[in-house]
Amino acid sequence: MSDLEEENHEPEDLRRMLLEDKLRQADERLRSAMRARGFDPEQSDNLALTAPLAKLYAERENLRAELETLQENGSAA
Repeated sequence: MSDLEEENHEPEDLRRMLLEDKLRQADERLRSAMRARGFDPEQSDNLALTAPLAKLYAERENLRAELETLQENGSAA
């Protein structure tokens, strides 16, 4: 791989790392908020969530989807 090709992947790698960190933080916020309300965080996919929890859940799922898309596009290159 040439230096130019490596340079082209660095921003993508940085973006992936940032998305992974944001996803980790969003997951931690959701889990903490669910525990604070007496819910089992492992059941987040099976519960009718309150509006604040649903917002955190949606944020986490959007980040997961964005990361997945980035990884798929990266592996296709």
